[in-house]
Amino acid sequence: MKKVLAIILGGGAGTRLYPLTKLRAKPAVPVAGKYRLIDIPVSNCINSEIFKIYVLTQFNSASLNRHIARTYNFSGFSEGFVEVLAAQQTPENPNWFQGTADAVRQYLWMLEEWDVDEYLILSGDHLYRMDYRQFIQRHRDTNADITLSVIPIDDRRASDFGLMKIDQAGRVIDFSEKPKGEALTKMQVDTTVLGLNKEQAQQQPYIASMGIYVFKREVLIKLLREKLERTDFGKEIIPDAAQDYNIQAYLFDDYWEDIGTIEAFYNANLALTQQPQPPFSFYDEEAPIYTRPRYLPPTKLLECHVTESIIGEGCILKNCRIQHSVLGVRSRIESGCVIEESLLMGADFYQASVERQCSIEKNDIPVGIGTDTIIRRAIIDKNARIGHDVKIINKDNVQEADREGQGFYIRSGIVVVLKNAVIPDGTII
Repeated sequence: MKKVLAIILGGGAGTRLYPLTKLRAKPAVPVAGKYRLIDIPVSNCINSEIFKIYVLTQFNSASLNRHIARTYNFSGFSEGFVEVLAAQQTPENPNWFQGTADAVRQYLWMLEEWDVDEYLILSGDHLYRMDYRQFIQRHRDTNADITLSVIPIDDRRASDFGLMKIDQAGRVIDFSEKPKGEALTKMQVDTTVLGLNKEQAQQQPYIASMGIYVFKREVLIKLLREKLERTDFGKEIIPDAAQDYNIQAYLFDDYWEDIGTIEAFYNANLALTQQPQPPFSFYDEEAPIYTRPRYLPPTKLLECHVTESIIGEGCILKNCRIQHSVLGVRSRIESGCVIEESLLMGADFYQASVERQCSIEKNDIPVGIGTDTIIRRAIIDKNARIGHDVKIINKDNVQEADREGQGFYIRSGIVVVLKNAVIPDGTII
């Protein structure tokens, strides 16, 4: 693995995850109470003994830079690093990143400096646990130019992905990005070739790309240098290369979720609380997910009723009811609150007791959730100040709404309260 360089694509403006991406890059979005999305691919790399990692990003990269600098610091005795490469304008290229392939192309001069055999291209907004050593070994064993990690998929979700056809040897012979209608039907294949049984193959007749690729060094350099107008791996580079290069498919047969939309992000977080066994678990000693050590005190629960929930460290909860929810670090929940099926991201700082009391006396709202507030099916971003007797319940069942001036959006029926928002006492959403 010393001959592998990992490149994590941080994505564009993150419009599908807006407003969570209003003040941060997509890979910096908090997940599961204490982690950030970038921790998933970086931890997978570390667990796979890949220690040379670049993260390419374009928008709002300040908090991502800070998180990576505080979290991933390899000793001076190895070549290991995790480094953010933000989009920059140069005399040769005055444009920002135009797509996934263009992002890699603009930093090719730096990637070429490393003496590696393969480039591993990863995405920064997926939730999964994968040993890339097996993936890269398959790439080497088949002498592939490019290997794609794939999952079998059903009719319902097929048109959201890049789909492919493969021959009996696992070689990709056709590739189509997000096909619809008749073009979608043409991409049906016999997925027993990947090792599925007949029943599974009938239920999942498509092979979808996970957006995870491994390239031979010289192949990636040649493809990016040859056709400068091709800016995207999934839409252009890989479909065009299918004719002339040995492209192999590697089956990943485990939990994998693209959490690029508000609804998918919300569902993936709440699924972590499932009993008895969630689809993805952070409790794996063999392959832990790493994040920044914060040295916070334990969480304190004072006469609370908590069921099916995850609560980060450093929280203070008083006489409240929490059901099927995820609470992030430093969450403050006052008495009489009911939190159901919600994701609270917590806070970046503590307010001292004196400061909180002064805020209340001045009729200001302290950080956290005020007394007798009900929150149901919502995402509350960091440092939100929610007053007492507030109801965030989407009482009119609105599916989409933009209320930035009032401190919230609604996406797919989920109320998303903005980072640093102030929701006054008695508000009903």
